Amino acid sequence: MTVLINDTGFLSHDPARWIDPEARVDLPSDTDPAQLRSLLIGKELVRIAFPSFADGRGFTLARMIRQQGYKGWLRAQGHVIADQYAMARRSGFDDVEIDTDLAARQPEADWLARADWQAHDYQARLRGRAA
Repeated sequence: MTVLINDTGFLSHDPARWIDPEARVDLPSDTDPAQLRSLLIGKELVRIAFPSFADGRGFTLARMIRQQGYKGWLRAQGHVIADQYAMARRSGFDDVEIDTDLAARQPEADWLARADWQAHDYQARLRGRAA
């Protein structure tokens, strides 16, 4: 079983549940960036796998997908930890999907502490724009 997380915390339902299964795609973290355009044609939900919290390639893929103009739902799936939530959101992910074991070790309060991801942008702090 999995838990979905967004800026409001743990979700009781999937906000992308309305998306047709045929319009969904799962990408491994080692997806060839040159193949992204063709893999995303007609897709409304893209899940990028995080096989380990130490594997940051998914953040790069998300940023590249958004830079190519993708406007659909983008979900980080797998071993993402609460400390990485702000990076996930800044990279372009809409939400995060983790397993229930990880959710038990990192409760909702840990994720909510990072939900104001825009205020914790170090570049904004350097420029004096964050509170």
